[in-house]
Amino acid sequence: MMQGNKANPYEEPVEVEVQTAANPTEDEAGPAAAEPRHADDDGEDASAPDDALIAAEQDLAKHRDAMLRMQAEMENLRKRLARDAEKSRKFALERIMKDLLQVRDSMERGLEVADESATVESLRTGQELTLKMLAKVLQDHDLEMLDPAGQPFDPEWHEAVTVMPSAEVDENTVLEVLQKGFRLHDRLIRPAMVVVSRKP
Repeated sequence: MMQGNKANPYEEPVEVEVQTAANPTEDEAGPAAAEPRHADDDGEDASAPDDALIAAEQDLAKHRDAMLRMQAEMENLRKRLARDAEKSRKFALERIMKDLLQVRDSMERGLEVADESATVESLRTGQELTLKMLAKVLQDHDLEMLDPAGQPFDPEWHEAVTVMPSAEVDENTVLEVLQKGFRLHDRLIRPAMVVVSRKP
C-alpha cells in the first residue's frame, strides 16, 4: 500500500507491508507451523491403533474358542459322571446278589430232598450248611456280625433291651444277646439287642 505525504508531495513514497490472518508469520503460528509435515506421518498414526485392535480381536476370539471348548468338555464330563452314577446305583448289588443266589439254590435243593423219610437231624444239618454259606457270603462282602455276649456294653453298637442284676460280672456287661447286630465297613446296619447287667 502506497502512502504519500500531503505536506511534501515530492518525498518518495514508503511501502508498508500489511500482513493478514490468511498468511500468519512463524511467530504467530508457533514452531509447529514452521516444521514441514510428512505425508507418511498421518498414515503411521492411523494404522497403529488399527493393528492393535485387530490383534486384540484375534486374541479375544482365541480365548472365546478355548472357553467354549472347555464348557463342552465339562458338559460331556458331567453327563458321563451322571451315567456312571446311575449304572453304579443300578448294579451296586450285582456281585452280592450272585453270591446270594448260591444260598437260595442250596435252600431250594434242601426243600426238594425233604420228604417224609428225612430226619430232623438231616434237616438240621442242611440248615446249618446253608447258614454257614450265607455267613461266608456276608463276610466276603464286609458285613460283620455283632455278637457281644460277655463284652462291655457299648451304646454305639448295642441296644439295651433290659437290665438285670448280676453279682457274677461287672456292671454294664452284656449278659445275653437277643438279636445279633451287623455293621458294614464300620457303619452300623443294625445294633445288637442285648441284656445288660447292673449291680444287685
